[in-house]
Amino acid sequence: MNRPTRASSPAPTSSSTRLADHTSASIPPVGPGDHARGEGKDGIVVYADLGCPHCAADWPRLSGHSGRFVFRHFPVASKHPRSPVLHAAAEAAGRQGQFFEMVDSLYADRGHVDDPHLWERVEHLGLDLERFEADRRSDAVQARIRADFQSGIRAGVAGTPAVFDACTLQAVREREF
Repeated sequence: MNRPTRASSPAPTSSSTRLADHTSASIPPVGPGDHARGEGKDGIVVYADLGCPHCAADWPRLSGHSGRFVFRHFPVASKHPRSPVLHAAAEAAGRQGQFFEMVDSLYADRGHVDDPHLWERVEHLGLDLERFEADRRSDAVQARIRADFQSGIRAGVAGTPAVFDACTLQAVREREF
């Protein structure tokens, strides 16, 4: 009687090979579509969540970085349910040239982030409310936020704020910037 043969299992690989298969990708290089302030090549790229209390606490130090500062969206809705709305608001404000002003405002007053307060911020920043509302609900804004978030996931971002060197595209420790 012939016994069925078992499929042979793949040859074992070394642990270093397995680990290498799971390393994170670098973040995408800084480009013209990024939200950036400051000049020069030296600087930091920050993946931040607009609903995160740690990001809010670190915002003055991060945004005051002496080199180029790049913000990328990383809303963690499972921890901060209002984050996707806040990121859409910042992105919509950015389409009217007021991205960092909206982010500064959101981090400065985290207790007032429902829609009526967002509309007050829009008015204070001198933005067109109808355009703001259309933009923050648009597919293009959602795609932009999703692209930033996915690039952070690929780079191994697991929490916010996550800071990367803009030149080497490698993560930096908090005390290094």
